[in-house]
Amino acid sequence: MSFAACYWSSRHELRKSFVEKGFFSSFFFQVVSSKRGEKSMTQASKKPYVITRVLNHNVILVEEPETRKEIVLFGKGIGFGIKQGALFPQSDTRIEKRFRLADETHKKQYESMLKQVDHSIVAISEEIIGLITKEITPAINEHVHVALPDHIQFAIYRLQNGMEIVNPFLFEIQTLYPQEHALAKKAAYLIKKEFAIDIPESEIGFLTLHIHSAVSHLPVTKAVQFTDIIRQLVAVIEQQTGKTIERNTIDYMRLITHLRFACERIHQHTSIQNPLLDRVKTALPDGYQLAEELARHISARLAVTVPEDEIGYMAIHLHRLLHQSR
Repeated sequence: MSFAACYWSSRHELRKSFVEKGFFSSFFFQVVSSKRGEKSMTQASKKPYVITRVLNHNVILVEEPETRKEIVLFGKGIGFGIKQGALFPQSDTRIEKRFRLADETHKKQYESMLKQVDHSIVAISEEIIGLITKEITPAINEHVHVALPDHIQFAIYRLQNGMEIVNPFLFEIQTLYPQEHALAKKAAYLIKKEFAIDIPESEIGFLTLHIHSAVSHLPVTKAVQFTDIIRQLVAVIEQQTGKTIERNTIDYMRLITHLRFACERIHQHTSIQNPLLDRVKTALPDGYQLAEELARHISARLAVTVPEDEIGYMAIHLHRLLHQSR
């Protein structure tokens, strides 16, 4: 069994025990607004929200007067000095994000989650998500509102109980997702500041995957699987060639970046044309043969057929890498 499979299996078992003890649930959000300080004549004239919960100084839950539905408000200092039941103006310029519960089923799931997950974890997750929408893209996978607090609670539990967090493909994560990794470091700082616990680099790597999942709309399980596949493909290349690939070279970074996008395209059955395919087969026979071996591994892991066009592009990158290492 691969590391990714072992990790998610053990995580599932621990998560199952958490559910039995009332720690986790799930729910989806719909973005209502993400413009800081938005204010209009229409909005200013609307009835104020009614505060239902104060998660921390920056995140509150309110009831929308028009729909009687609960939404999440995020903004610096909006929760300071206020209490449940108080009124909160819809035009308050401190509001940076609004997230509305998608439907009644999700609302019930969210309400259940709030009873099971520490509010401080939900709040810090929303602050991290705010950073994602501000520094990378506002068009995120809204499931991150569930997945991130779930993961953070899991990680904090492990760290507080002296359980080591192992991340064998940390280097690949750092190389493949530099922007997400930089933001994950900021997230780790927020978590450390809030819970007085050191966040190891291995956990920052996993936070990176959750951030990548949010911005790429790719499930975290797939991001983990693709990263694990890439790590194994590099091992195959080294075994087949008898050479150790230097991890700090530009060609290596180009290779694993290409393999990442190739895995995503293959998984999504996205076609790609390679006008050099016939020439690659004849001019780069060694590279193409090795690329075919990699394609067999990818096919076995993803249960799909790897198109020849993708094999051709892999052969080009392999040729460059092998030629550079001589």
